[in-house]
Amino acid sequence: MNFLRNRLVVLGLVLLGTLLLYLLLPSMRQGSMEPSLHIQQRMGHILATPPMPPSGANITVRTGQLPGDPPIFFREALPVDSAGRQILPKLQMVLLHGQAFSSKTWEELGTLGLLASNGYQALALDLPGYGNSPDSESVKTDQARVNLLKRFLEALGVRAPVLLSPSMSGHYSLPFLQRHSAQLHGFIPIAPVGTRGITPQEYHDIQTPTLIVYGELDTNLGAQSHKNLIQLPNHSVVKLAGARHACYMDKPREFHQAMLKFLQKLD
Repeated sequence: MNFLRNRLVVLGLVLLGTLLLYLLLPSMRQGSMEPSLHIQQRMGHILATPPMPPSGANITVRTGQLPGDPPIFFREALPVDSAGRQILPKLQMVLLHGQAFSSKTWEELGTLGLLASNGYQALALDLPGYGNSPDSESVKTDQARVNLLKRFLEALGVRAPVLLSPSMSGHYSLPFLQRHSAQLHGFIPIAPVGTRGITPQEYHDIQTPTLIVYGELDTNLGAQSHKNLIQLPNHSVVKLAGARHACYMDKPREFHQAMLKFLQKLD
């Protein structure tokens, strides 16, 4: 009788142990799939990216319209310190836009706020026929487009700005660079059109510090503009991995970091 009872007790313990093992097995397996602390630390070291500068969340973006033919709509973010007080800008930056975009793009992407929170005055305009700026027959030539940019800069008191120019806006920025490169403190072309219209000698004569930006997947205009723009004697290049033509939209963090690094060298 005692022997039978002992057998039943042993059998019950075995069954209980089996049940517990069954219940704990998934968590044990999951735990075994986690990388060790050493591996996690190595992965963290490899994958970590530098922290982003202040987000510009407390920056006010104001809008305005410059009268004339054509009138020019613009957005502006003024630099502030950590307490939110307005300060003198380290640099002034003027942002143009591509064909599918407008000045609103730079506000929504956080670029205007980011620039202002890092001590820069940021001005983004709607080119004629885009955003809130009406189209005009008066900007059909290179010289007319140069005159429009000059009028904008002079009216807003912008001197020696850094000019950022993606894609379609090369119709404005590159003629301006040819004629008035000495008036620019820096130039950031992002796969702009029109780079084939400048001769090698003209490129060589332009001393403006330039950050050439394009997307790795932009094998058309990006690759073409890169090939031409590297003739500028004072240039650096950032190719954004996995990014298409509007590379700043695909990789905004990497784009912003490269932009700020370039501006810091110009301060």
